[in-house]
Parts: sequence; structure tokens; C-alpha cells
Amino acid sequence: MNLLEIFLELLIVVIAVVSLVANLLVLVCFTCSAQVRGQVPGIFIVNLSFCNILITVLNMPSTLLGVVKRQKPFGDHFCYTVSFMDTLLTTNTMLSMAALSIDRWIAVVFPLTYSSKMKLKNVALMVSYAWFHSLAFSLAAVLLSWVDYSPAYASCTVHLGDGDGSRGHFMVFTTVFHACTFAISLFILCFTYLKVLQVARFHCKRIDVITVQTLLLLVDIHPSVKQRCLLEQKKRRQRATKKICIFIGSFVLCFAPYVITRLTELTPSVKIDRYWGIMSKCLMYSKAASDPFVYSLLRQQYKKALFGVFNRILGRNSYTLSGHSSPSDIENGCYSQRVNNMLKDNCH
Repeated sequence: MNLLEIFLELLIVVIAVVSLVANLLVLVCFTCSAQVRGQVPGIFIVNLSFCNILITVLNMPSTLLGVVKRQKPFGDHFCYTVSFMDTLLTTNTMLSMAALSIDRWIAVVFPLTYSSKMKLKNVALMVSYAWFHSLAFSLAAVLLSWVDYSPAYASCTVHLGDGDGSRGHFMVFTTVFHACTFAISLFILCFTYLKVLQVARFHCKRIDVITVQTLLLLVDIHPSVKQRCLLEQKKRRQRATKKICIFIGSFVLCFAPYVITRLTELTPSVKIDRYWGIMSKCLMYSKAASDPFVYSLLRQQYKKALFGVFNRILGRNSYTLSGHSSPSDIENGCYSQRVNNMLKDNCH
């Protein structure tokens, strides 16, 4: 066993631990916080976290055993089950991210009709379609006997045996599968989030003049507070762009190498290097570990829910720290807070 294999094994273990803990925290927040449960995106996030937990519990240990043993872990029936779940859960996670982007697009671009468009019935239909779509491709792969252990990825996944003569049908299935999952999900993410960014920038530019005029009218405010408010306004515009880049960039970075590799191996003359195949699989697994931070745990509602849970576990009551401030500091802080709240309400 060389150092690269040891690194890959440790990488899978780290990804699995982070993914399991982070996604469980998301479920805890959803269970304990009425505010999180009352939001429509929370349903999509719970569905995403549930799939990530199953990937962590079923698929990551199987891949780890495949890397260590260099052969199929356990028996055929277990491998077929893991292959089925691999296709089912991976597809569902992609579609869940697309559903989250659609929700944000409707909320920002059509705010007045958001409540009517994103009713519980419509959300349930979107989640049901994600599972139906995933189940259809997973069952098709199983019924066509295109599930087995792949040495190139050290995983039980969609795989065509060497003696199978239906390579043409397998190529069509693989191409259609990735086109209907990865390609469509990526298109939805790019379209919706870029529209969200366009609308957010438009509204922020529109209130720029109003904000500057408001600050100029506040003649009693300290110049340092005015400067801080203007900097905060600039940061908010930059923050929106960074979030969109993270949403789309993490999807592409984690899934694209694996999808491109699976499409490349359809060419008979191409042989995928084992280490690269395992690394691309690890990149895909890393999405399960990063999703809780990208979509939920870093948001204020989830932070508040986690603090509430920890305080209840430790038996502490929530309290607010207060310090000694001069009257002028308090007055300037109030002005700053009001302006910041105005910028936050309009730029988000």
C-alpha cells in the first residue's frame, strides 16, 4: 500500500465523518426549530440532508472497503444494493439542489406570488418528482444488470461487465442519465441563480442613490459611521455574488470530474486510471459534506437553532451581553444599525 492509497482512505474517512455530523445537525435544527420548519427551503434541505446521510452510511464505507481490499466488498447482493442506492441518492441530491435554486428564483424574482407558487402541495410534488426521477434510472440500471463493482472507482456503481455485449445500449443509457441529471440540474442552477443575482444587483443599484442621500441628511452622524455604512453596503453586493459562485461552483467542482470521467470511459480505447477514478468519486462524496455549510448551517436561522439546542443540553438560559458605552457611541450605533437594516432588507 503506497502513500496515495493511504491518503485516499483517510480522505474518505474525513469526508464521511464531516458529512455525517453536519447533516445530522441540519436534521436537529429542522426538528427543534419551528422557524426552520416553517420555511419552504427547509423541506428541500431536509431531503438533501437525508440523501447525504444515506450516502455517508451506505456508499462511503463500501468505497473505503473497495480501496482497502482492492476487490468487491462482501457479496453480489450487497453490491447490487449499494449500486442501486448510489444512483438513486446521487441523482436525488442533484435534483434537490435544482429545486432549492428554483425556490430562491421564485422568492426573489416573483416575491408577490411566492406564497401561492410555493405551496406545500407544490413542494411535495417537486420532492416526489425528484424521487421518481431517481428511482426510474436506478431501477433501469438494476433490471438491465448494469450494476456491479467497478475497479476503476473501487465502488459498487453503474458498471458494464467485460463480457457484456450490450455496450451500445449502455452508452445510450449513461449519456441520457447524465444529461437528465447533471446537465439539467446545472442548467437550472445557472439560469435561476444568475437571474437572482441580476435582480439583486438591480435593486441594490436602485437604492444606492437613496442610501447616499439618506446618509448625507444625517448630519449629526459621525463620519466614521457613514463610512462604515457605505462599506457595509458594498460588502453586501459582493456577498451576493460570492454566494452564487459558491452554489454553482461547488456543484461543478464536485460532480463534473466524476460525470466527465464516466462519459469518457464509454470510449473502448480509454482506460480510467484507478487513482483518478477514486479521487473523482471522493470529490462527489465531498458534496455531501459541504452541502450543510453551503445551504444551511452558516445561515442565521440555523445558527440560532443550534445555539438553542446547545443551551438546552447544557441547561443554560439565553442571555444578552451588555457593555458600557458612551451616549455618543450608542447614538451612532443606532444610526448605523438603522442604515444597515435598510440595506439588508433591500439587498437580500
